Amino acid sequence: MRLFLLTTLTMTAFAANSVLNRLAVDAGGIDPSSFAMIRVVAGAVALGAILTVRGGGLPIAKKGRLLGAASLSAYMIGFSLAYVTLDAGLGALILFGTVQVVMFGWSALRGAAPSVRQLIGAAVAFGGLVLALWPTDGGAGTNAVGAALMVVAGLGWAIYTLAGKGAKDPLAETGANFVVATPMLLVLLLGSGLHAAPLGIALAVLSGAVTSGLGYALWYYVLPDVGPQRAPVVQLSVPIIAIAAGALFLGEAITLTIVLATVLVLGGIALAVTSPAVPADRKAD
Repeated sequence: MRLFLLTTLTMTAFAANSVLNRLAVDAGGIDPSSFAMIRVVAGAVALGAILTVRGGGLPIAKKGRLLGAASLSAYMIGFSLAYVTLDAGLGALILFGTVQVVMFGWSALRGAAPSVRQLIGAAVAFGGLVLALWPTDGGAGTNAVGAALMVVAGLGWAIYTLAGKGAKDPLAETGANFVVATPMLLVLLLGSGLHAAPLGIALAVLSGAVTSGLGYALWYYVLPDVGPQRAPVVQLSVPIIAIAAGALFLGEAITLTIVLATVLVLGGIALAVTSPAVPADRKAD
């Protein structure tokens, strides 16, 4: 029960990032660039404080740090800018679907021959993404720019995840990436049109320090008990939570298209990630 509650809290924190970002840029009086900058600074401070209490330094100069920080920056920028036009739930669905499809494709390119079940699952998930992005009969549909920005965010997060695989201390690695990403975001996003009202700043700090910084710390705490096989399945709940929260707190409509797209994307991913591993005595066949 304790593991279930902690895992549920973690997935809720991840989903809350979508709701907080959408709420902030839509009604919080803050532009998406300022939101992203404040979020990453708050996350860096929170993670730095956790590591100070826990003990251990930040591996700032470690090889591959620039790749980790750059991919985190791409995620942060795409994520914040996309929510100018996307609903919280739809954005989370596009983000999650993109991440999983990219990681699946990367594994296939690296020589991990996919099974028929995995191929079917990937095709179904991709079809769900296409459905989510497809224009409606009236010509309106998902904003193309917003969707493209969220795909960029998904690519950034997928690269970030792949670059961090095998990290001995993922919490310290994440803290270091947040610190190095801060000047990157300042250089890329500083410009005209920046504005931030107190509510927008508070939501950005909440997203960075609590639902990102503390959320990641909690995830790395429960991950050993969740296990690498169940972790992708557990994360299937994030878009569902975001869609429900978007409807509850932001008044976003849950259309039949979104429901069908969600079923296809998450069902396809679940089919792929739960595919049994190839037995050791058959890998050479």
